[in-house]
Amino acid sequence: MDRNKKYQSTAFAIANTGYIGQWWWLGKLVANLFGYATVLLAIYFAVQFWKQYCNSQHDGNSNKTVQSGSAEAKGPTKESAAVENSPNSVSNICRLVGCFLGLQAAYLTWGVLQEQVMTTVYHAGDGTAGAGEKFTDSQFLVFTNRLLAGCVATCLLVTCRLVRGDNSSTSAVETEASVLDYAYCSLSNVLSAWCQYEALLFVSFPTQVLAKACKIVPVMLMGKLVSRRTYRLDEYGTAVLISAGTSIFLLSSSSKSSVRHHQSVSGDSLSGSALLAGYMLFDSFTSTWQSRLFVRHGLTPLQLMAGTSLLSAAFTVTTQLQQGTLPAALAFAARHPRFLGHVTLLSVCSAVGQLLIFYTIERFGPVTFSVIMTVRQAFAILLSCLLFGHPFGGVWGCLGLAGVFLALFLRICLSQRAKKRSREDESRSGLVPA
Repeated sequence: MDRNKKYQSTAFAIANTGYIGQWWWLGKLVANLFGYATVLLAIYFAVQFWKQYCNSQHDGNSNKTVQSGSAEAKGPTKESAAVENSPNSVSNICRLVGCFLGLQAAYLTWGVLQEQVMTTVYHAGDGTAGAGEKFTDSQFLVFTNRLLAGCVATCLLVTCRLVRGDNSSTSAVETEASVLDYAYCSLSNVLSAWCQYEALLFVSFPTQVLAKACKIVPVMLMGKLVSRRTYRLDEYGTAVLISAGTSIFLLSSSSKSSVRHHQSVSGDSLSGSALLAGYMLFDSFTSTWQSRLFVRHGLTPLQLMAGTSLLSAAFTVTTQLQQGTLPAALAFAARHPRFLGHVTLLSVCSAVGQLLIFYTIERFGPVTFSVIMTVRQAFAILLSCLLFGHPFGGVWGCLGLAGVFLALFLRICLSQRAKKRSREDESRSGLVPA
């Protein structure tokens, strides 16, 4: 216990003193990457060994895998038939309101807890006496979130199979996707989440939320490189507008915060910007690769959630065991029941939020989901500023914020109009007889 407490105190001291503390996350990132590489290599060799074993035992016939083929589980980007048939029914309106309120509650609570866990100084026994200590192990937070999400998704998959009472392909957990297919997006998911938590040591939560809005730019870049996608001119225009609005907000907020933290603002800004850039890069690859899995292998949302989350938990816990940080994190949780409650609720909100995301997209479509989450981002910024006293940037900050959300809503409307025009062109081209 004393050794773990000494480790946490040392980490807290290094992370909050001088130039070395500002770049200490680079050392942690290198150590994490080494641990992830060992897990990835182990998965690769295990998959290769299993393929050779199956080929030798069954003459290659055991490569047949069960593929999910139901129309209701082809991916999260399909509009629900019920919505198309009766969009104004009382039942659908109630479901939509429930999804809206559930997503707002889950992710607003998740955002507040995320900032609180990474910035709060916890005292032993939740008292106020003595010097407190700060939790600095972002990887442990990723582990708890992914472990709970993976267990929930797996339980739901098994429950659905038992309720159906058959062994058909629509209820099977197995898919054509290999473990390596899951491993790539799991690794990028872990890295993006780690960068997201670590960035809160250097930048405010509103800054992080607005940086996520700029994620559209790397997503488009990844889509062009990985999936060879093409984009319309208005999509490039709204991406530039979002980036410009975010830059205005960040510059106006930095000018205010620099008055209060003049000595550390430059180093913190560089570290925070680097971590946010890493988050956007890895998260963009995750979403692009997941879309590829949906299209190529017909995965259901629960299958993807279970596979990705459990592998992410394996990546993080293995690295923590290699570095010896897991006992220290567990000891910190044992010393601070308040921290344990925060982490538990944080993981619950993350798992519930993911399930609501899949349900909302499947039933109401990606456009409705995008509007809901855009509103959530605005609420999250306002709530964080009120609870944690972040500078808002005055008039220029308000203009930058308004520009970002205007561009987001404009992007949604233009995308919906383009889809409608595409359907009309298809009907004129001969799909509907004249």
